[in-house]
Amino acid sequence: MRIHRNHYWLVFAALLAIGLATTMHSRWLFEEELAIVETVDSIMVEECHEEFGIDLQGMHIEKGKVRPNQFLAELLLPYNVTYPEITRLVERAKPVFDIRNIRSGADYTILCSADSVLRAEYFIYELSAIDYIVFDLSDSMRVSKASKPVTLEERTASGVISSSLYQTLMDQNLSPALAMELSEIYAWSIDFYRIQKGDGFKLIYDVKKVEDQEVGVASIKASIFTHFSEPYYAFRFQQGEQFDYFDEQGNSLRKAFLQAPLKFSRISSGYTMKRFHPVQKRWKAHLGTDYAAPRGTPIMAVGDGVVTEARYSKFNGNYVKIKHNGTYTTQYLHMSKRASGMKPGTRVRQGETIGYVGSTGLATGPHVCFRFWKNGKQVDHRREKLPPSEPIKPAYKDAYQAHLQDWKQRLEAVGISSSPEIAKAQLP
Repeated sequence: MRIHRNHYWLVFAALLAIGLATTMHSRWLFEEELAIVETVDSIMVEECHEEFGIDLQGMHIEKGKVRPNQFLAELLLPYNVTYPEITRLVERAKPVFDIRNIRSGADYTILCSADSVLRAEYFIYELSAIDYIVFDLSDSMRVSKASKPVTLEERTASGVISSSLYQTLMDQNLSPALAMELSEIYAWSIDFYRIQKGDGFKLIYDVKKVEDQEVGVASIKASIFTHFSEPYYAFRFQQGEQFDYFDEQGNSLRKAFLQAPLKFSRISSGYTMKRFHPVQKRWKAHLGTDYAAPRGTPIMAVGDGVVTEARYSKFNGNYVKIKHNGTYTTQYLHMSKRASGMKPGTRVRQGETIGYVGSTGLATGPHVCFRFWKNGKQVDHRREKLPPSEPIKPAYKDAYQAHLQDWKQRLEAVGISSSPEIAKAQLP
């Protein structure tokens, strides 16, 4: 009887432990569910309202952000969407959007029916502030891509650089995207690695707005950038079906080559006939320009051309060499890796990524050594005067002259956000 009683207490203790464990596990699941729910805002639309092109009247709206490692199934299962339905939805989405590209931090909206059981009728995944994907969870399981209405608002900006273009924009609470836009427009005219104190700019540009919220820069319509006391004008003008930027003489700012193979970096070593080599520890010529940048930074072809070499060598590391025409050839050394498809005979376009910054070969740190040949002789590309590409066509000259005069006057009317003395000396 004693043994039987002991056995009873052992069974009771085991059941008690199981009960406690179950309770703790349930509590843990409940707390985790609370953590999920707390990241989602839920509202009920009583009045007629439309969003994402869907009538929301009477619907429950759940809004949230995708958490790290959260998948589509985890987002939809709590809203009574079954695994077979999710599998079917993934298949339907393939031509429009790859579900694997759902990213952490992205906004999403779940629209549910108004009955007692919250059943998701739509799942909207926001690709950006403008573009979104609509997953229709009805029997048809349709998936489509759409965009929110965008309005444009014209703005002006100006400044005189005291440290950097980026900092000048930040000091005025202007979008850093303007720096990128300027670097694109003037990539063929201004070496942005050599911007100096006292350089200045005036801009007239459009911003994109969605539901009264600013979501980005649309385009710069006219600008003047004064660099080393020389003014560089840029006017956006449509010639036929193509928009481009032209100067005061009607020449395109899109010249034969970009000024550099990287958008933003710093020159760590210039073209010189005598440099102390950091690896070989001796003085020798350096017939190229080194641009230091973080490992993996995309390297761009500075002009259209055909790849003549794409391989690895002991001193150059991974590199690509491009022939642009009968006069010019460029080479890009020390890549961490070459871009997919880079091989002899491959045609590349200006601005196309051909590789990524690294330190392969005879190099001490991540950078790209950029070499430039003219008529078979290596030269300093920063000293070359490159001819412009296609100018304003004769049929558009009169229209462009009127366009130029109008926008030039508007630029001159833009005030300077800096010291009046410096501004007067630097900008018209």
